[in-house]
Amino acid sequence: MGSFLKYSISFVFICLCTLTAISSALALQTGVITGKVVSESNDDPLIGVNIIVEGTTTGTATDVNGNFRISGLESGSYTLRASYVGYVSSRKTISVASGEITELQFTLDRLLDMPGITLIGKQPERLERVPGSAAVVTEQQIRTIAPVSGHEVFRRIAGIHAVEEDGLGLRANIGVRGLDPSNSRSVLMLEDGIPVALAPYGEPEMYYTPSMDRMAGIEVVKGSGSILFGPQTFGGVVNYITADPPSEPSADIHFRAGEGGYLTTRLGYGTTVGNTGVQLTYLRRQGNEVGLLDFGVHDLSSKLRFVTSERSVVGVKLAFYDEVSNSTYVGLTQQMYDSGQFDFTHLSPDDQLEIRRYAASATHDFYINPDITLSTTAFGYTTTRNWSRQDFDTSFNPERDYIRTVGNTDVAGGALYFRDLTGNRNRQFEVMGIEPRLSVNYALGSITSELDAGVRYLYERAFEQRVNGNVLSPQSGVLRDDEIRTGRAFSAYVQNQFNFTDRFSVTPGLRFEYFDYERDIRRLGNEPRDIVSSDQLSELIPGIGFNYRVLDGVALYGGVHRGFGPPRVKDAISALGVSEELDAERSWNYELGTRSRIAAGVQLELTGFYMDFSNQIIPVAEAAGGAGAPGASLTNGGATEHLGLETTLILNSREMFETSWSVNLNTSATFVRAEFSEDRFVQSGGEVVNVKGNSVPYAPEILVSSELGLFSPFGLGLSIVGTYIGRQYGDVLNTQSGSLDGRSGSIQEHFVLDARASYDLPLFEQASVSISVKNLLDERYIVSRRPQGIRVGLPRFVTAGVDFSF
Repeated sequence: MGSFLKYSISFVFICLCTLTAISSALALQTGVITGKVVSESNDDPLIGVNIIVEGTTTGTATDVNGNFRISGLESGSYTLRASYVGYVSSRKTISVASGEITELQFTLDRLLDMPGITLIGKQPERLERVPGSAAVVTEQQIRTIAPVSGHEVFRRIAGIHAVEEDGLGLRANIGVRGLDPSNSRSVLMLEDGIPVALAPYGEPEMYYTPSMDRMAGIEVVKGSGSILFGPQTFGGVVNYITADPPSEPSADIHFRAGEGGYLTTRLGYGTTVGNTGVQLTYLRRQGNEVGLLDFGVHDLSSKLRFVTSERSVVGVKLAFYDEVSNSTYVGLTQQMYDSGQFDFTHLSPDDQLEIRRYAASATHDFYINPDITLSTTAFGYTTTRNWSRQDFDTSFNPERDYIRTVGNTDVAGGALYFRDLTGNRNRQFEVMGIEPRLSVNYALGSITSELDAGVRYLYERAFEQRVNGNVLSPQSGVLRDDEIRTGRAFSAYVQNQFNFTDRFSVTPGLRFEYFDYERDIRRLGNEPRDIVSSDQLSELIPGIGFNYRVLDGVALYGGVHRGFGPPRVKDAISALGVSEELDAERSWNYELGTRSRIAAGVQLELTGFYMDFSNQIIPVAEAAGGAGAPGASLTNGGATEHLGLETTLILNSREMFETSWSVNLNTSATFVRAEFSEDRFVQSGGEVVNVKGNSVPYAPEILVSSELGLFSPFGLGLSIVGTYIGRQYGDVLNTQSGSLDGRSGSIQEHFVLDARASYDLPLFEQASVSISVKNLLDERYIVSRRPQGIRVGLPRFVTAGVDFSF
């Protein structure tokens, strides 16, 4: 707690003082625009419409009555743009005088929206009605962050611990409320409502991670509303949102370059012609020596919208992703890290990871009447993940031959010894599914209700081979292991929001899950095998939440739901074909919180949570710290409790003091105690140790992210972000000192500052340049001890970029 007070509280205090001082100094007599936005069809007010002053960073959203207010405008002529999901955007030009209020009204024409699955809904006001903790990150917020890694965005969301392993976010490692972040396996990860994990049920790892650079937003739901989605529900749901076809022609160009040959280029174009809309996005990311990473990514996606009638619209999405990188499992030993000489030495330069993914989905929305919609989504994708990794030892073995040594061989644990052997872990995954969903708005007397009910079928198959080769010819060699894993899942769900009044709603829900899986082992340990074994499980997953709007802008919410996650097929059925009879991972999740707009420019969200995890499966995967051995046998175990508090505070001086300048403070913090709550015995140094009461690995008790931003009326923006991550442990024994191989031991707390400056070019309507510095103070710290040794955080890293939209 001492370091937390030293770093985080001091930083937030300085930000608050700066916010007040600068806002007071910059206060000017300025003009105000007020107005209202209504629908053309019935003159009803539209809630949550985005109102932007073009050519500036100034904007707002309409309230529950469709009204808006923009203050802090100096005298002059301004063009305002009103945009809203499902409506045609509108622009109006208006003159503003200092000290005067100018009124304006927008009337928007209806447009059938791009079909798709969302967690919260594409209309911003939906967040205010969610019966539980939730967060939305907008496209503008993502661009303001200018992330090198998508983890930078997730760290701004309370309750999320994002662990960086490669510095660039090519593999998402996200944990929620103290759950293990390894490959995000405890969180359901979606893109536009479609699963993106290798195999959502049998192998939910995020070796493919959607690129944050092409996202139009992020949705996160951690409360009871997550039970509609599956299979995992104990860690919440994350949905990446990509850009929909716009109502009018638009294009954007994003270019960012930095040290180590780092380059990100994004090209996008979209339009709507008649009843057809299209959005095309191409992203190229590459780097020659960014930290330890050499990589290249091609990422192409397209969206098509076809309005087939006044009541029917079809959306189609096609995507292609190709990545080649020198990603490796190898990390530093403790002595190598302590020496400070090998932080960014390519320990295993011949390792190579190749990922290629093809994906397609189609959604049909049929509006039976204004209150009933039938939405049907079909999807499929294949992911090829081939990984060649060189074998090595952390201590010298006189019976083995080595072709290369890195480190100091005179010190115990001071070197890594590499052999002329490679293990090629070649895997291919096929996933397809279909989901019809019925949404009905109805009334029972004075109680209005919103019903969502549907079914989902998913088929997945994994092909896995291990080929042992050598460094000069790693792609060929001896086939050691060969197997096929197949899964078939069916789920059905229903959720109903009862609006007892316009301020109070209760939302119960129920989901049924059935998963049938099979493991077909054809070769093991260089020997032919004919082992086929199968198993199945089923589960009922209830949940209920409430939302009570105490005052306008102040809401209470809470809920309880069943957490669920099926075991990985490789864990549930051993390499010998024996069913381990592993139960599903289960928990009961409780939360209670408030979401408030305390005053103009002041927002606060505060949530208390408790997760009672009755059963966790100890994973065999090396990426999660397991042995990774073919014949490993596992049992049920690992009860944990997670008790904590998460909060977000947002201050906006432009709204608070009606100034032409804006000073913003955005702070999120998480306090969590995650520990083993029942007896759990592990081997340590020839002894059996009970780890009950120990902290769960990779679950820091304190997480804080705070951003202070200054934005001028002439387009200059400055921001600084401080991130504090508290101490955590790399093993269940909560070992303090690092082991010789670096894979266990504590990970000390660290504080990192990032900074960014941007400027809107006055000669162009929507163009800006920016410079960003990650790890401004060049702090040296450990981010992880997984999978096979210490990973060091990215050093100071500078990038510069330019953005055009037209």
